Amino acid sequence: MGNLAATLRKFVAPEFVFGSGSRKLAGRYAANLGAKRALLVTDPGVVAAGWAGEVADVLIESGIAYSIFSAVTPNPKAEEVMDGLRHYEAGGCDVIVSVGGGSVTDCAKGIGIVSANKRHILDFEGVDNVPLPPPPLICIPTTAGTSADVSQFAIITDTAERVKIAIISKAVVPDVSLVDADTCFTMDPYLTACTGLDALVHAIEAFVSQASGPMSDLHALEAIRLIHGNLLAVLARPNDVAARANMMLGSLHAGLAFSNASLGAVHAMAHSLGGFKDLAHGECNAILLDHVIDFNYPQAEDRFVRIGKEMGLDLRGMDSKARRKALLEEVRRLKFAAGIRHTLAQRDVGRSDLGDLSRKALADPCIVTNPRRPVFRDIEAIYEEAL
Repeated sequence: MGNLAATLRKFVAPEFVFGSGSRKLAGRYAANLGAKRALLVTDPGVVAAGWAGEVADVLIESGIAYSIFSAVTPNPKAEEVMDGLRHYEAGGCDVIVSVGGGSVTDCAKGIGIVSANKRHILDFEGVDNVPLPPPPLICIPTTAGTSADVSQFAIITDTAERVKIAIISKAVVPDVSLVDADTCFTMDPYLTACTGLDALVHAIEAFVSQASGPMSDLHALEAIRLIHGNLLAVLARPNDVAARANMMLGSLHAGLAFSNASLGAVHAMAHSLGGFKDLAHGECNAILLDHVIDFNYPQAEDRFVRIGKEMGLDLRGMDSKARRKALLEEVRRLKFAAGIRHTLAQRDVGRSDLGDLSRKALADPCIVTNPRRPVFRDIEAIYEEAL
């Protein structure tokens, strides 16, 4: 049975609708789920951009009353989830509608978990620790990056421990995701770069993950091709409709890949770093990506060569050392061109922080599927290189 379990691969995905205007189906889906009153979870930036108000209007048109919870910050905090629970219960809500990026979606997932299970959100850390299914969740992502709207992951910050915890469960997969690239036109260049690079890391880590499989590989490779080919285009031409749609599609593919294949050391280290310093998740990933690829490369060279090909690199005739160098140079070129040029030291991380960061990264569930099993000193050395 052990050998059988090691070769089986499960693929989980929510219902999703992809395309311009799909966000306007939120009311219809809420009504079909039998909902009467929605908690609309969002953040101040999405409210200011007008997307939350537009979704509120379509809920009303479908006969769904709503209340808004918008006190969500980047890297959503456990306290925000518990505050959201109070809004959900006070409003007599029976469905959750998330309108926002990954932070908003993860907070919405957390609210659903605690509303059904009546315990503090931090009690659910780890894999398959959500006993009772949350209420229905409808997601409308407003960034092309995190893909929390199709994943089995919810990432919540434990402010007391200054670390992000991962909750991984089929129970947190949304009921439906309305993936509409129109919402991305209000993103600023920094957010576009950070979320786009986050999606690229999702795809790369899923493809080299020890839990990868044929279905996740298909989505991961297509995500790499789409994101690599369109990220700089949307930064240069923010109103390019086709490039925005391709980035959103790439993000969707990446989400389906990592939700099923899991991730690796980049995310484990970024979760530790983001929780410790409250930094942008996508930027943490981008800072660490090439250093982790360099560490992992000997263990999964064939897979990294395939990634290089999807990035348009011609690696024919090269020896192993040259292929590795070419891939690392391309990853660095892309992230620098996207405007992510900071080192960890420039983000106020010091050598004295690396021990705590490394210990927390090694305890993150994402480290389990990294292609090369790191020890404490390996993680510490990667952080040192990124200083």
